[in-house]
Order: sequence, then structure tokens, then C-alpha cells
Amino acid sequence: MADKLIIVESPAKANTIKKFLGGSTKVVASMGHIRDLPKSKMGIDIEHNFEPEYINIRGKATLINSLKKDAKEAKTVYLATDPDREGEAIAWHLAYLLGIPEDSICRITFNEITKEAVKEAVKKPRKIDLNLTDAQQARRVLDRIVGYKISPVLWKKVKRGLSAGRVQSVAVKLVVDREEEIENFVPVEFWNISAILADKKTKTEFESKLIGKNGEKIELHKKEEVDEILKVLEKAKYIVEDITTGERKRNPAPPFTTSTMQQEASRKLGFPLRKTMSVAQGLYEGVKIEGRGVTGLITYMRTDSTRISEEARAAAKKEIVAAYGEEYYENRYYKSRNDAQDAHEAIRPSYIDLNPEMIKNSLTPDQYKLYRLIYNRFLASQMSSAVYDTITVDINAENYNFRTSGQSIKFKGFMTLYIEDTDDEKESEELGIANIPILEKKDELNKKKLESKQSFSEPPPRYTEASLVKTLEEKGIGRPSTYAPTITTILARNYIEKVQKQLMPTELGKVVNSLLIENFGSVINVEFTADMENEFDKIAEGKENWKKVIKEFYDPFEVVVEKVEKELEHVKLEDEVSDVQCEKCGRMMVYKMGKYGKFLACPGFPECRNAKPIIETIDVPCPKCGAVVQVRKTKKRRNYYICENNPASCDYISWNKPKPGEKYVENPDEMEEVKKETIRRKRSTSTTKRKATTKKKTTRKRK
Repeated sequence: MADKLIIVESPAKANTIKKFLGGSTKVVASMGHIRDLPKSKMGIDIEHNFEPEYINIRGKATLINSLKKDAKEAKTVYLATDPDREGEAIAWHLAYLLGIPEDSICRITFNEITKEAVKEAVKKPRKIDLNLTDAQQARRVLDRIVGYKISPVLWKKVKRGLSAGRVQSVAVKLVVDREEEIENFVPVEFWNISAILADKKTKTEFESKLIGKNGEKIELHKKEEVDEILKVLEKAKYIVEDITTGERKRNPAPPFTTSTMQQEASRKLGFPLRKTMSVAQGLYEGVKIEGRGVTGLITYMRTDSTRISEEARAAAKKEIVAAYGEEYYENRYYKSRNDAQDAHEAIRPSYIDLNPEMIKNSLTPDQYKLYRLIYNRFLASQMSSAVYDTITVDINAENYNFRTSGQSIKFKGFMTLYIEDTDDEKESEELGIANIPILEKKDELNKKKLESKQSFSEPPPRYTEASLVKTLEEKGIGRPSTYAPTITTILARNYIEKVQKQLMPTELGKVVNSLLIENFGSVINVEFTADMENEFDKIAEGKENWKKVIKEFYDPFEVVVEKVEKELEHVKLEDEVSDVQCEKCGRMMVYKMGKYGKFLACPGFPECRNAKPIIETIDVPCPKCGAVVQVRKTKKRRNYYICENNPASCDYISWNKPKPGEKYVENPDEMEEVKKETIRRKRSTSTTKRKATTKKKTTRKRK
């Protein structure tokens, strides 16, 4: 019989904390949620103040009985699920199933799984925080209501099996809106003029760019304007007007929050969000380290705070001074976002002495990469600023203003260890200061060459997973725990697709978004979604009653749903007619939407069941035989390129889009890899069809 029973969420976490506690303490796992809303119905009693109808999750009966038995035999039960709203709700459900009173002192939490943190938590148990639980319930109930009320509209008007989500639909809208911006973008022509100049004394050449005239900025949009200016500049004298030297500091980025970790892991490591969170979860719960056993390596990975403990700050100082010297350390405090929840620290290593290189052999390659990223980012956040020497030279040529700027690194500081990436551009450490000669005011320079370059403004870039997370966070949509599942869900539902790391809406995503925005614009929008996050925060702080918040949302929402259902009752969405004739019955085929996007189908269904895929082609001929090249997709939505004669008379197939005039070089390994991937998709499709047929037969037998 155990003196104490501690219930955590995962076996890995249980194994890590077992070694910190005595033999009279038993540690078991609930394997995540054990109660939830039913899948077969809404599970919200609208008539009785939105009471959720929770049920035990199917398949967990044996586990629940085992937990009840362990709880009955223990003198004290501690619920040690994750330290966030989700974890608080799981603890609340556990307490209900195990018969533990709500006001019982049974809840313990720790931000990092270390011996000190776990033992300290056991010494300071508390009651379950019902405000946090209610905030999680409010989110779950609201999302269930929205999904169950709106999804049937999609079933009737688009196709069965589709679903709508409050946060997911807004994320899809952001991607669709960006795609529309790109499609509607009208490029603007502009020109740049630069001069290659040389110092008369040293003959050193450098480039200077035209920035204005008579101190006013000028913009050039026509070649005629450029030619007129070049005529003047060809005869002009180039005089040094001003020289400014100075220093510029660059400060380190703060330690990771969930969203910044996801963004950096995407940019630096190429990790999808889901992978980042999965690897981080493993590092938090514990990894078997040679000589130390199972060890939790990082603090809790769902946080939007940049705060760190004083103990961690002291450990960082010791490590930095020892490794780099006193001048590389700077005690830094970072301000979190105004809407950040400060319950947890930033993501940091639990043990500074466990350098990534020391434990590399104990980690998987992915664990090592992410741990190294977290470790270096945290250590760099407590290091000195990088210092640059800067110089700016202003030059006058017949009242036209030219400028040359440069910088060179003087003291690397934190950049010795870590440099943050951005989605837009990567900052160079040196911008050519060494190429600028030593000049003085009034010096006349030799003009070597004038250059003009035509450019066009570019549309905004498509979202990547990293930049979409950044936008969701900036707009207050979702919280640390929701970013990864939100984007994973809309990818899985085929509302958006990932093409070379860029997120693009599918045809299905565009259709669904259009229908939702047109009919449920008051719910599926950025402002409403962000406002609801604020309401959830107020519930978590005990400032709002969760059922009151749901009622205030539901009453007007129900009116909108009823209105939309009536308006759409007699509306039939007409299928777009193609210019392809059905070879079986002669009708003109129409475009339909399927799991993998649009396809062609005969409108005479069910009399005529003819259907065919839409074959996308490119305007570059097959490098091997000159025939038409088709674009197809694998199961994971990755494009590949295949000759229309494959496999009859040409075996060309490649991941890479052929280029005009490209010489064909056979790559047997690549061809084999692509073929295997396409075979997997065919098998997967066959299996799905077989399962569907079996299910239909079983249903008929039951009837």
C-alpha cells in the first residue's frame, strides 16, 4: 500500500519523477484526458444552462478502474497534471472520478521536472483552481457549440464530413485573405540608381545609392525620369558632404515562449509545429541520460511568458562567465506581452550544467537539435549586446543626394552563441565597412560608373507555419497550447496545403471560407475570436462566470444560425460546368470537390457515374521524350512531375519541376523514391475504399 499516490498525465513524466521520491510514493499516469464530451452528439445541455454532458473516454475503463483502486489504497492522492488550464481540467475530471472533493488539498504543479521542483510541489499542495477549470470548460463548450451548429451547413451546401471551428476557421481566413491579396496585387515599377565611386588618393572603389534631391526623398517609377537624371549625373561632381561614424548595439532575443520556439524551430530546423511540440514534450517529461537516469531537460513548453527564475539567472551567469568571460554577461529582464499569462517561466533548460554537446549521445537527432536551440537561446538572452562600428557617408552630385552606409562587428557579445532568424531577411554581420575608404568632408570623388536597375514591387509573402503562428499571436487568436493543433487541423482537413513550406488555401478551403464568412461573419472573424480569448482570460482570473459568457454568445448566435438555415434552405449551389464532355453519356462534366480537391464528374449521377481527375500540366516539355509533363500530388500533398507517357513509353518522374532547356540527367534513386510514394498513396486510397465498402456491408447486415 502506497503512502502517497501521484497521478500525472504520461508514463514518461511518471518515470522521471519516480526517482525523486521515496519508495512509499506511487506515481501513475492518466494517459491524458479521461473524460470528455461525447463524439456522437453535441453533449451540451442548452436548456439547462449549458451543462456539459461528460462521459468516460471509450477504451479507458480498465485504466479508470486501476486509478480508483490505487487511490483507494493510498493515504494521500496528489493530482500532478500539467500546470495549465488543460492540466487543471484533467485534474478536476480525475478528482470527480476518484471521489475527491473539489475543495480537497490535492493539486500539485511544477514548471520543471527536477528533484527540487517536485519535492517543493509536494510540500505545497493546493486546491484545484476552479477558475482555470472553468476557463477550459468555456473554451471546450463554445467550440463544441460553434462546430455542431455550423458544420451541418457545410454538409448541406458543400459536402458531408466537413467541419468548422471557431479558431481554425479564422486561421483559414487569414491564409485565404493573403492569397487573395497576392492574386489581386498589381506590381508597381520602380528604379534605383547607384554610382560606383573612387577615392582620388587611394583609388579605392565603393558603391553609393541615390536617395533624394535637395534633402527630399525621391521615388523613380519611369525610365524616362531615370534617363534624365543620368544625363545630369554623368557630368556632375561628386563631393563628400557629411561623414557620420558611431556605434550600434544589437540586443539578444528573450528566452523562448511557445510561439517563438515554434517559429525558430520552423525557420532554423525546418520542424513542423506538431513535431516541435512533440519533441519539446519529450524533453520536458524526461530523457534517459547516461550517468543520470531519466531527466527532465526543459521547463514547461506551453507558456507565453519571458520571465525566468532568479536561480536560473544565477546559473546562466556562472556558465557564461566560465565559458566566455565576465564581459560577455549582462543581467537582463524581459517584459512579456500585455496579454501574456505569467503563471510559468519562459522555456529554458532545467539544468544549465547539461550542455547539449555533453548529452548528445543520449538524445535522438531531433531532441538534440531542439534542446540545443532552447539551451543556446536561453544562455544568449543573458549575454552582452553585440556592438558594431558604423559609418554613413553622404555625397552631393548637382543637388542629388547619394548615401553609402556600412558596419562591422566590434564585439560579438551574445552573437558568439546565437543569432535569431527572421521570416523577412537575415541580417548580415558585416555590411562592407572595410570597402569604404577613409574620406574627409569636401573630398571630390571620381565617378567610375553609373548604374540603373528596374524593379517591381512584390506582393506580400504567403504564410509559413512560423509566420502564421506569429500573426495569430499578434492578433490575440488562440493561446500557446492551440497554435500547433489549429494549423495541424486545417492541414489535415485539406482546407490549406503546404507547398515548399508556404501555406496556400485549397479550392475546398476557399469554398468553405467563402460560405462561412458570407453567413457567419460575426463569429468567423479576427476581432470576435480575440475578444473571446480575453473573456476566457477573465474567467481564469475569476472575473467572469463561464456560463454567463457562453449565454451572452449563444443567444445572438442561435438567431444567426436559424436565419442562415432558412435562407439557405432553398438555395442550391450550382456546380461549375467544365468544357470537358463525358465520354459515356455526352453531358458536359462539372467540377466537384473531393478529399484531394477538385475533380470532374458527370452531372447525370446516379445514372452516369463517370468521374475523372483534373490533370494539371506545365508548359515545359518532358526532358526525356518531349511530351507533356503532368503535376500530381502524393498522399502528403507533395507535388511531383511525371511524363504523360509514363509508364507506357517514358519513365520520367521527378520531385523537381523541369526547367526550359534543361538537360536530362537520370537519377534512379529519386525516381524510385517518387514511385514508392505514389504507390503508398494508391494503397492508402484502396484501403480507405475497402474499409468504406466493408462498413456499408456491415450496416446493411445489421438493418
